[in-house]
Amino acid sequence: MNISQVEFQNMKEEIIKDLITRLMEETNISMQEAFDKVYNSSLFEKLNRPETGLFFQSSGYVYSYLKEELYPAQLK
Repeated sequence: MNISQVEFQNMKEEIIKDLITRLMEETNISMQEAFDKVYNSSLFEKLNRPETGLFFQSSGYVYSYLKEELYPAQLK
């Protein structure tokens, strides 16, 4: 699938916004903490690579991977 850099950036930013919002709501952390957790995650690195296809997934799907990375003990 061909997608422009602008489309990729817009889709990625929308997912990131949703990840930060959900993280704040579900864990009661500050916006700054949520930004730090998202932007310092390995998931963020993957989200920046178009070949992973993560930008094309729903934010809920991507959020499940973020939760798994940040809070693995809570999911067991």
